[in-house]
Amino acid sequence: MKKWNDFHLVDISPWPIITSFMLLNLVLSLYCMLHKSINILTIHFLVILTSFIFIFFLWTRDIVREASYLGFHSLKVKFSIKIGMVLFILSEVMFFLSFFWSFFNFSLNPAVELGNLWPPLGIEVINPYHIPLLNTLVLVSSGVSITFSHHNLLNNNMNNSMNWALITIILGIYFSFLQGFEYLYCSYSIMDSTFGSIFYMATGFHGLHVMVGTLFIYTETIRFTKFNYSAIQNLGFEVSCWYWHFVDVVWLFLYIFLYWWSF
Repeated sequence: MKKWNDFHLVDISPWPIITSFMLLNLVLSLYCMLHKSINILTIHFLVILTSFIFIFFLWTRDIVREASYLGFHSLKVKFSIKIGMVLFILSEVMFFLSFFWSFFNFSLNPAVELGNLWPPLGIEVINPYHIPLLNTLVLVSSGVSITFSHHNLLNNNMNNSMNWALITIILGIYFSFLQGFEYLYCSYSIMDSTFGSIFYMATGFHGLHVMVGTLFIYTETIRFTKFNYSAIQNLGFEVSCWYWHFVDVVWLFLYIFLYWWSF
């Protein structure tokens, strides 16, 4: 006989192990694609990426069923989810802190091999007042729009909340497009000294976080059409707002140091 309690024991699910293999294949295919210009590798990367997004939606579907229809997310479970999200964001803070640590280590004390210069001689840094400034305005605007969306949700104004969330999604997609355009015409690559390595690693991983955050908010916006949310039942959307604000703050630091300060 099942013993009922305030906590949720997660059912056996195939999605975690499948997602792990998907991510492993995604990284390996990306690595091979960067080192060998073969069309089949590009196709493989796109297939794996599409499959990963599909698995993401299937996993999210199961979580929504547990939360909205089966009633497994009690108050204690919701509190645990919030703590888990806070710890996850803190781990991401430490992840990006490692990039900033490397940046300041090399920039404040440039190596002799770099000519005691930062950025190193021959690196033509991107003008911070062009695309980077536009990207900053876009991402800050998306932070404002997601805040308005959450505010309207708390006031039970579902239509306005969904509209502001859609604006956030559009701005997130636009940011990713601008960053891809910037990479396409950048004068240096990830192999050009420590500056290029740190720049592409930091901004690239941030761009990945933007895409994940956009997908996250899009998934929560779909739930508006399913009437899963109310002024008091909105945990999924709330934690997506937390994640997006984290992405905003990280970009401000990236813009100040990797673009403006290095110019």
